[in-house]
Amino acid sequence: MEKLHELLDYTATRHRHLCPRQVLGVRMGLLAGEILNLDLPQTDKRLLTIVETDGCASDGIAVATNCWVGRRTLRVEDYGKVAATFVDTLTGCTIRIVPCREARALARDYAPEARNNWEAQLLGYQRMPAHALLAVQSVKLKTPIDRIISRPGRKAMCDQCGEEIINEREVIQKGLVLCRACAGGAYYTLAVPVSGQYQVEQGAVVCD
Repeated sequence: MEKLHELLDYTATRHRHLCPRQVLGVRMGLLAGEILNLDLPQTDKRLLTIVETDGCASDGIAVATNCWVGRRTLRVEDYGKVAATFVDTLTGCTIRIVPCREARALARDYAPEARNNWEAQLLGYQRMPAHALLAVQSVKLKTPIDRIISRPGRKAMCDQCGEEIINEREVIQKGLVLCRACAGGAYYTLAVPVSGQYQVEQGAVVCD
């Protein structure tokens, strides 16, 4: 419990408040460490975590595991779910943890003094035993872990847009080396033609 509260204090400081989903995230991370027999928060990069939402729960998970996007140990697959997959990259053991369906309703039983449902979840999620709060599934990644992590120093140039691609994320189509955007997987479209020159006028980017 002492470690839980230390981590909750830390995530509250980073997030500027503490909410039930942060508590869930911290509890998920701690349970992953227990099941995988890893000392968390980690000081190396052995654990890879894939979260299925951004926001509060992900902050809690990151604090509990010390997995971060910038360290390439945290990835976001935004399914809109408070769920996460934890991968021991040394053993290959992979588990997915989600809140139990009954957890929200059960929270009030563990926080009878709560003034509302939000407070009941905030307190109850801290006090509930892990088996009542969280469900664990053994899973297998569709993409091999070595391909997810990739190899350091790997670079390629997109034959279409000319931009650099790192971490072996290039795609080969019809003999061309393409970035995922040019291969048809872009999350954006160009609003105006880009000539490589731009100006900033009153906060707006104006392309020549």
